[in-house]
Amino acid sequence: MRKILVIGAGKSTAVLIRYFQNKSISENLHITIGDVSYENAKKLQADHLNTKAIALDVFDQNSRESAIQDADIVVSMLPARFHINVAKDCLKFNKSMVTASYVSKEMQALDEEAKAKGLTFMNEIGVDPGIDHMSAMQVIDRIKEQGGKMLLFESFTGGLVAPESDTNLWNYKFTWNPRNVVVAGQGSAAKFLQEGTYKYIPYNKLFRRTEFLEVDGYGRFEAYANRDSLKYQNIYGLEDVLTLYRGTIRRIGFSRAWNTFVQLGMTDDDYTIDNSEHMSYRDFVNSFLPYSPTDSVELKLRHALRIDQDDIMWDKLLELDLFNSNKKIGIPNATPAQALQKILVEKWSLAPEDKDMIVMYHKFGYEINGEKKQIDATMVSIGEDQTYTSMAKTVGLPVAMATLKILNGDINAPGVQIPITKNIYEPILKELEEYDIIFKEKECEYLGYNPEGVKG
Repeated sequence: MRKILVIGAGKSTAVLIRYFQNKSISENLHITIGDVSYENAKKLQADHLNTKAIALDVFDQNSRESAIQDADIVVSMLPARFHINVAKDCLKFNKSMVTASYVSKEMQALDEEAKAKGLTFMNEIGVDPGIDHMSAMQVIDRIKEQGGKMLLFESFTGGLVAPESDTNLWNYKFTWNPRNVVVAGQGSAAKFLQEGTYKYIPYNKLFRRTEFLEVDGYGRFEAYANRDSLKYQNIYGLEDVLTLYRGTIRRIGFSRAWNTFVQLGMTDDDYTIDNSEHMSYRDFVNSFLPYSPTDSVELKLRHALRIDQDDIMWDKLLELDLFNSNKKIGIPNATPAQALQKILVEKWSLAPEDKDMIVMYHKFGYEINGEKKQIDATMVSIGEDQTYTSMAKTVGLPVAMATLKILNGDINAPGVQIPITKNIYEPILKELEEYDIIFKEKECEYLGYNPEGVKG
């Protein structure tokens, strides 16, 4: 049998494993799931005949090398920073590998050696990055093949809660790593291209500059800018494009409310709070506010952020139980971001019956035969349950499909790759449609980048 090694049994792995298991007889596959937690790997094995669970610590060189040496191809579903350990072993033992993560500098440095050995190291083949790359390039290539010239490309993705599970005032629950949500946008200004001009949004203004989107059947959304949209200019062959903007999708009103945490300093991750372990939620909020011998914490916060008592913003803050004097942060030497994450996880975790939702929205503006046109493409995916989530589906399926295509020789380009060529994206997008991951396109009037759609 052909042996696939999957390293990492986290949240995004369930659908990936199920895909391999369903194909195991027709494709003659044996799947080994390796995780530092044998119990997690065993759970995904689900007593499937052609699947084996093993304990695999990525920092244990002997067990890692033994497992990789025994495989025909390796899938790393580890946190991104650990892929390089797997990749070096794959080079050593002449194995191709697949990850959903962005190509790191360390991974890119292995490109020449992988090419020399005829190995494919496929990266960025999850949802974002991944499905976003493939769906964007499919339309961009089609426009260029018809003689069109790209003028505008905007792309947005969001991991959200499904409408039927949307039960709080923030219209949001954690469907992925909460830490990534809390620290989103930090580190540098968001940068993008607007009508031929380079634009920058510093972190302290990021959540007050949002673009509005409408998705048929799902209502209105907003999007704030990602950190660096410009790196996609060369990747997508958009060197002459006038507008290039990528963003993260949320429901309307989320960004304005989130901005309260940013302005207070609660999302800061650069210093620790004294006595945080014993600090109450109320003490945590008060630590960011000026002293007053008479005013309550609630009054000081409303004055500091100019929030009226009848503003929905205030109701959103109250919903989080921020002013509770009995609940403790309970984390020693916590950064503000870690303390805030503790508070939010309590309120924004998915309930057992909840479903998640992935929303993706692309805008393509172009000129052809002297006429300016625009295509809007949207994709919405709803999860099944807490195991087979939409996030796991949209990350795991393209990873699994690419793995099988490399194993079968359908994808054979050597070196460090991402899925932006037609021979990769066309068959994978076609197969994804069988799993209801479908982009709906509509032609729109070309308006360029609409400044009326941006607040602030």
